[in-house]
Amino acid sequence: MKTRSLSTRRERGFTLIEILVVVAIVGILSAIAVPAYQDYVIRARLTEAFSALGSIPTAAEDYWNTNSPHTYAGFDRMPPNSANFTYALSGASASAYTVTATGAGPVAGFVYTIDQNGNRATTAAPSGWGTSTSCWIDRKGAQCVQ
Repeated sequence: MKTRSLSTRRERGFTLIEILVVVAIVGILSAIAVPAYQDYVIRARLTEAFSALGSIPTAAEDYWNTNSPHTYAGFDRMPPNSANFTYALSGASASAYTVTATGAGPVAGFVYTIDQNGNRATTAAPSGWGTSTSCWIDRKGAQCVQ
C-alpha cells in the first residue's frame, strides 16, 4: 500500500503573494496610464477651440470688406457655443477685435484669444499647462500648438 507524504502533494491556484504582486503591478500601471489618458482627452477637446478661433480671421475680414465704412464693429459671426467652449467678441471697433474662447466642463480654466492681426494667446490655463502671449498652449509645460 502506497502512502503519500504531504511534501509531494500539489495544490492548484494562486498564492496570496502572487495575487498581491499582480495587484501592485496593475496599480502602478494605472497610476501612470490614467493621468496620461486624461491629458490626451483634454488635448483633443482643446482642438475644438483652435479650430473655431482659427476660422475667425477669415470671417472677420470678409465682414470688414463688405461693410462701408470698413469696420469690425457689429461683427457677429461667432462660432456656436458648445459643451467645451463659449466664444465672445470684445473690443470690436473700426480696426480691431478680440475673440475669446473660454473653456467649460472638462476644459474649464483654459482661455484662448485671437485678434485682428491673427495674434494668438493663452491667457489662462490650469496649473501645469502655462500661459503665453504669443501662442495657444496645447500641452502641459507650456508647449504651443504648431
